[in-house]
Amino acid sequence: MKMPSLLRRTPFRLTLLFLALFAAAASAILAYVYFASANEARVRAEQDVRGELQALRGVYDARGLDALNMSLIDRTLTRSSYLYLLMDRNGNRITGSLTASPIENYGGGSQWETFPMTDTLPDGRVVRPQVRGVQVRLTGGEMLFVGQSMGDTEAYLARLTQALWGAMGIVLLLGLAGGLLVSRNLERSMGRLNRVVSAVQDGDLKARVPVRNSGDELDELGGGLNVMLDRMEASMASIRHAGDAIAHDLRSPLTRMRAKLEVALIDAEAGKIDGTEALELALSEADDLLKTFNTVLAIARLQAAAGAGRTPDPALFDAAELAGDMAELYEPASEDKGLDFSAEIERGLMIEANRPFLAQALANIIDNAIKYTPPGGAVMLRARRRSSGEIEFSVTDTGPGVPEEDRDRVIQRFVRLDNSRTEAGSGLGLSLVGAVMEAHGGRIQLDEGPGAFDGSGPGLRVALVLPGAP
Repeated sequence: MKMPSLLRRTPFRLTLLFLALFAAAASAILAYVYFASANEARVRAEQDVRGELQALRGVYDARGLDALNMSLIDRTLTRSSYLYLLMDRNGNRITGSLTASPIENYGGGSQWETFPMTDTLPDGRVVRPQVRGVQVRLTGGEMLFVGQSMGDTEAYLARLTQALWGAMGIVLLLGLAGGLLVSRNLERSMGRLNRVVSAVQDGDLKARVPVRNSGDELDELGGGLNVMLDRMEASMASIRHAGDAIAHDLRSPLTRMRAKLEVALIDAEAGKIDGTEALELALSEADDLLKTFNTVLAIARLQAAAGAGRTPDPALFDAAELAGDMAELYEPASEDKGLDFSAEIERGLMIEANRPFLAQALANIIDNAIKYTPPGGAVMLRARRRSSGEIEFSVTDTGPGVPEEDRDRVIQRFVRLDNSRTEAGSGLGLSLVGAVMEAHGGRIQLDEGPGAFDGSGPGLRVALVLPGAP
């Protein structure tokens, strides 16, 4: 038969384990108390018997056997807890409350003995308390036995034991009830977690664990699960958005490609161009389409990494070396266009990032600066460490710039401003840069450049700000 779910829970089993350990410890303590109390009672009884024996010996030594006999008779009537027996040198009873000595083979000296004695209480109950006594030989050869009943002590120990057992029983019952209560509460809390997990398994990524703000480990677990679900939902949304974006964003390039191929086909049929030119045009359009497709995938991957709170394939490297490589790569292209290209690069700019993605982001903003700056202008690349410890790459040009109201919009995918329609491009360059910054925990800043000069301007300054390596 299957046990109820509450009894199968780990907290309840732990409760039973701790109750068993407590019962074992309480039993050990109870046994110690009992035996320690019994030993203390025995020691105290021996002390009392020694005192009584010393007093009787004093009577015997001072006034003889008759006086001792009279004293024993008087003490037997007045001291109910003591037992006496006076015997002659042959062991025959002279007087006392005992009819015979409990010591069968007396060898002389002081000989102690513990034995049970049958007694009847005033309420008619028959008890058998233990008696602790000693037998000695007097100077005249007579033998005297003096003992004390430990019935009162045994009754006290019995009451103490009963009380301890009762207390332990109550504690066990309370512990069992507490274990059931704790298990029930924990089962409810775990039930909330299980319901959320089941809902997520069924496809509901918006399910979240209620957090009670109690600060316990269940709240920490629930909070961690909620953070994980937030990141999972963001990643899934990013993947869905990437699929939708690819389907939506490639529609226009595919339509344009088809239109150009159709025109090329018509021109080829009319004899205006040959088949080779038509194929070259088709390959060129296909290359542009693949470039756009790869860029959209890269943006989707970076956005998914940002949603998961991690940098894709990070590595520790010197950002100054990367900036130097970019300057060396783009300086010839700037000079070919008649631009003044310069670079100001600090050294020792250690950063932990994905170098290929960061290089692509720098290439995009440098390429944009060169593309939109008219001949005779200038482009400057800077790499420095801010006072906050962040690493900043910036590219400043003297081109037309971006109006302030369009600076947030221009980072979105496939957004191209009116002054850039004449240049080739897909509108994904700054979108990729923004995705790179987001995945690295950085940010992109667009500001006005050096201002209007010689009929152009005001220019644009694009800054990439990233956290420095710890």
